Amino acid sequence: MKRLLALLLLAPALAWSAGAKTALERAPINIHDRLSLQRGAQVFVNHCLNCHSASAMRYLRLTELGLTEAQIRSNLLFTTDKVGEAMVAPMEPAVAKAAFGVVPPDLSLVGRSRGADWLYTYMRSFYRDQASGTGWNNLAFPNAAMPHVLWELQGTQVLKSETEEHDGHRVEHKKLVLESPGALSPLEYDKLTRDLVNYLSYMGEPAKARRVQIGIAVLFFLSLLLVLSWLLKTEYWKDLH
Repeated sequence: MKRLLALLLLAPALAWSAGAKTALERAPINIHDRLSLQRGAQVFVNHCLNCHSASAMRYLRLTELGLTEAQIRSNLLFTTDKVGEAMVAPMEPAVAKAAFGVVPPDLSLVGRSRGADWLYTYMRSFYRDQASGTGWNNLAFPNAAMPHVLWELQGTQVLKSETEEHDGHRVEHKKLVLESPGALSPLEYDKLTRDLVNYLSYMGEPAKARRVQIGIAVLFFLSLLLVLSWLLKTEYWKDLH
């Protein structure tokens, strides 16, 4: 029984250590930044929607980000003719599986399932790997079937390993080095990645910003009600005494 209890107590720590091989970078997203969300939607449509669907998201919902239907039709509507349709990738699942080995997952809820920090780290962790079938690998998600679709913007990274002695043990550190620059500077690519992750997070919970506003209003109302109740109680007990 003691061994069983010890294993139960150690299980979360072991699971954390197993999944903590790559430190996640904090994603500087802001769901209230409409311009960032608009740019992220454009990146998603131009670079991700070729393979990945977002079947729970409709183009018409982009009007909540400040876009007009005319702007959506002109700049974002490439896979269908109707603004009310869902964001479905044009690639057939059988073709995608033959090309990548797996069917690209639907990204409607990836912001909730993976988290913004993981997505931000993942999109910045691709590197060249000639041993891979796609020619690419990922530090956050080793042996990923997805190639680096944004490599022309970011450039080509390579994986470097450094070994150092620490308390008598050899510790290996892996880091990514930009070997050849892309069309964007590292800062510009980080901003593009931030906008994309911001939009992916928005797709997972489109009503989150509105829900936060309602929550703040409710807390303000309850605080006001608390003050009024306290004043009423003070006035009531003053008459009794």
